Amino acid sequence: MATTRLRALFNHLNAGKTSTVSTMSTTVHNTNEACCTRPPVVSNYTPKGTYTSYGGFKKVYVTGPANRGDTVLVCVYDVFGFKPQTQQGADILAAQLNIQILMPDFFEDGAAWLLSQYPPKTDEQKANIQKFFGGIASPPNNAAKLFAFGEALRKDGAKKVGCYGFCWGGKVIMLAAGRPNTPFDVISIVHPAMLSSGDAENVNIPLGIFCSTEESADEFHKIVEIMSKKPFASKNDSRIFQSFHGFAAARSNLDDPDNKAKYEDLYQTLVKYFKNNGISA
Repeated sequence: MATTRLRALFNHLNAGKTSTVSTMSTTVHNTNEACCTRPPVVSNYTPKGTYTSYGGFKKVYVTGPANRGDTVLVCVYDVFGFKPQTQQGADILAAQLNIQILMPDFFEDGAAWLLSQYPPKTDEQKANIQKFFGGIASPPNNAAKLFAFGEALRKDGAKKVGCYGFCWGGKVIMLAAGRPNTPFDVISIVHPAMLSSGDAENVNIPLGIFCSTEESADEFHKIVEIMSKKPFASKNDSRIFQSFHGFAAARSNLDDPDNKAKYEDLYQTLVKYFKNNGISA
């Protein structure tokens, strides 16, 4: 995505007004100030997995059984990259689904967004984040990388490949799933950023969409309606969690009882959803 396409994503930081950004053939309605202003939370969790190179990525977090097996789940992290809370969620899913989960490092050729500049305050920082989303974090470019990663898993013998992701990762997943001959069998997006009902038109595999109260409810309901008309509608799932944007990934504070309860609820919801779609051992 060109920088000009994503400049509007953070316009409200300057003007406080609702903005739109054109993404491929869709329009993203950006009214989610929380996505642009809430920083991640420090966690002391020690991830259980290991790192390897695979599918065009130099660094991939891998958790679950040592042998990959026929069924695999891919995780797309949020804009903060590898964070313990996101990896903890992957560890939970791997244990309960008894399958291997792989989390590629999409920002390995640069860096995830600098915490020292989040949220962006100066004009220079705002310009830098525009460059970030127009460059290394471009959703269309990373959707192509995710698509190729899924294809690599297929070529290596995976019979079922699921995918889930958070915030920025949700947009990447929707774009990859909407491409012809997507390698994925089922997807889920959690408190997704840049939410657009237009993306759902091209998605022809089951979708689990789990929003917080800080995403667009209008776009959420439009997506649910679109997906309800697909021939696999009974395989879809949807819910608005009564929590904040980022409650299940890098922004989660698991020392807070309410956040911890919502976090655990979300991952149990994902376990059930993926099991219902055959993504388990």
